[in-house]
Amino acid sequence: MPTYSKQLLSGSTNGKGIKVAQTATAGTLIHTAVSGTSSLDEIWLYAHNTSASAVKLTLEWGGVASPDDLIEVNIPVDGTGLILVAPGILLQNGLVVRAFAATANVINIFGYVNRIV
Repeated sequence: MPTYSKQLLSGSTNGKGIKVAQTATAGTLIHTAVSGTSSLDEIWLYAHNTSASAVKLTLEWGGVASPDDLIEVNIPVDGTGLILVAPGILLQNGLVVRAFAATANVINIFGYVNRIV
């Protein structure tokens, strides 16, 4: 029977939001998945936009090939709260999630990982 444990995003400090500083690949580090193929990371990510305009956010999900590894989301203006951008998508084998945005330093990423062993 698998076991689940809640983990912080590896790119986060003490569970705090991760400011997306990059505006192109390679993006800001969000999370590095568990090593190997016998375990899985179920990754939940939420974005918050602190600017006065909508901003395009791109997640590099385990690679940078377009469109296979990219998730693109328009994040509405501040005041809309947290926007779900990754609803429990699985990743493993040490693959990396990175993010970049059309405007630097206005998108914060929050979230957690359910590690399935």
